[in-house]
Parts: sequence; C-alpha cells; structure tokens
Amino acid sequence: MSKSAINRWLGALLAAALAGAAAMPAAAQEYPNRPLRLVVPYPPGASTDMLGRMVGQKVSQAFGQPVVVDNRGGASGNIGSEFVARAPADGYTFMVGTDATHASNMHLAAAPTFHPVRDFTPLVGAVGNPIVLVVHPSVPVKTMRELIDYGRVNPSKISYGSSGAGSPHHLAGELLKQTTGVPFVHVPYRGGGPALNDVLGGQIPMVFASLVTVLPHIKSGKLRALAVTQGSRYPGLPDVPTVGETLPGFEMNSWLGFFAPAGLPEAQLKRLSDEIVKALHDPEVREKIESGGLTLMATGPAEFGAMVRRDFEQRGKLIPAAGIKPE
Repeated sequence: MSKSAINRWLGALLAAALAGAAAMPAAAQEYPNRPLRLVVPYPPGASTDMLGRMVGQKVSQAFGQPVVVDNRGGASGNIGSEFVARAPADGYTFMVGTDATHASNMHLAAAPTFHPVRDFTPLVGAVGNPIVLVVHPSVPVKTMRELIDYGRVNPSKISYGSSGAGSPHHLAGELLKQTTGVPFVHVPYRGGGPALNDVLGGQIPMVFASLVTVLPHIKSGKLRALAVTQGSRYPGLPDVPTVGETLPGFEMNSWLGFFAPAGLPEAQLKRLSDEIVKALHDPEVREKIESGGLTLMATGPAEFGAMVRRDFEQRGKLIPAAGIKPE
C-alpha cells in the first residue's frame, strides 16, 4: 500500500472514531433509554399503590420503557422513602410520596434517616385526599360554629377519633384545638376503620377521617359532615363548607405526589413531570381518582414544592405543640 493510501486510510479511520466519540454522549443523554423504577413506600392495595400503578402504566406507554412498581413498605413509608433519597438522581428512580412521608414523619422520628425536603426533587402534586369532620347524628350540632360553642359549654363531652397519633386526622383535631382553645380530647385508634366503627356506633361523638371512607355514611345519613379541612370545598359535597370558612387560615391537607432524588437534572425533571401530569389528566385515570373520593391536583414542581415546604413547616410546629413525642 502506498504512503498516500495509508494516509487516506488512517484519516478515514480517525474520522470514524471521532464521529463515534461525538455520538456517544448524545446517545448516553437520551432519556429514558432503559426501565424506570417507581417506588411505592407502602404495601400493595393502598391508594398510593393504585395511583402509582395507574400513572406508571401511562408513563411507560409515553416513554416506550417499562416502569417497574417497587412496593417497599414499612416504618410508615420511611423505608421506601429512604431508598429513593439515596438513589442516583438520573431520572430512573422516582416515588409516590404522601403528606406523611414528606411533611410529618421526620417530626415523629427520634432519629430520621433522610430529610423530606432537602433529599428530594418534587415532581408533581398528584391528588388530594380530603379529610372531613363528621359527627354522629345524636350530637346536637350542625355547623362548625355550633360545634365550637357546644364544646366550650360541654368540654367533657367532646372527644374525637382519628386513625392514630401523628396522622393528619389527629393533627387536624390538634389544629382545631389550638385554634379555638376548646379542649377537644383525642382518642387514637389503630387505623381509620375502628375509629369509624365507633363513631357509627355512638361510642365517640366525632371523627376526622379520609372522605373516601365516610362518604357513603354521609350520603346515607348515618353521619353528619360538618366541614372539610382542606382549603377549598370538595366538589362532590358542595354544601359542606371548609373549616377555614369558620376559622380563617385553618387548613390541614392530606395528599399524594411524586418525588425523585434531590439534584435531578432539569431535562429529566421536565420530561418526567410533564408525562406524570399528562397521565393524571388521562380520562380513565381521572375517573378512577375522582370515583375513589380523591381530588385531582396535577400541580407542577414549583407549586408542589412550595406546598410540601409549607406543610412540613406547619407540622414541625404543630406536632411538638400537641405533645407528640418522637419515637
């Protein structure tokens, strides 16, 4: 082979190598190019699992990649949350979080293993899980104002049940107690079911509960709804006011949303959050959300992040003020 031919061959080889090297970073940056992991920090069958699977399926279709739902229950959601907090911030691991995992749990743990604000990137505020205050029909009140007045005159007769100490249902009662000065007595239960049964049976006069669990009893007249604790009325019960309409500024939210590890690059953040929002607005997904007693939020990263920080700070003050000791 002549010297000129060798030079031409070497030049072509070098050009091909440079072209390949230039193409590699572009290929590496394509997102997503492999399966994603969606962590649900609770067992299968919960509302978090339902939401994760519905949204995961739609995101998978949009991305053309599998979205594997990974149920990592335990420690009130902390095990799965810690796993995501320690995962690479590359857009391939994200989670369904709740107001418990990202607003309350750190204030309830003696030795928290992650920070719910600093260690995560908020993606989308997905749905609200409305909390409603209901009373047994034998309780002689029909409005929040009547309840407050009745409680001041009969302090020993007003107790309220909740799904457990430190739950948003308990904290709603503590916020009501602190806001009004009425000594409402908390009766904690191991879950919302037993609390609901006792208020239906008249053993306790009232309970703060997730709307989805009490809605049939409200509609049947077995329980009377006084108010919802969120900032706006629930569309399915337009005649039931918010607590804030009687006590301005009162708000206790319960919600589900999506998070990724802290430091998620902007490109992955936008792509993933956009597809989650699209999934939530899918008619089939939306119908299942609303028929389950939840409310669609579908708020983006900035608005959702602000809500998480606000609720985290609110509960950081409310929990110690209520005398709840970290464990």
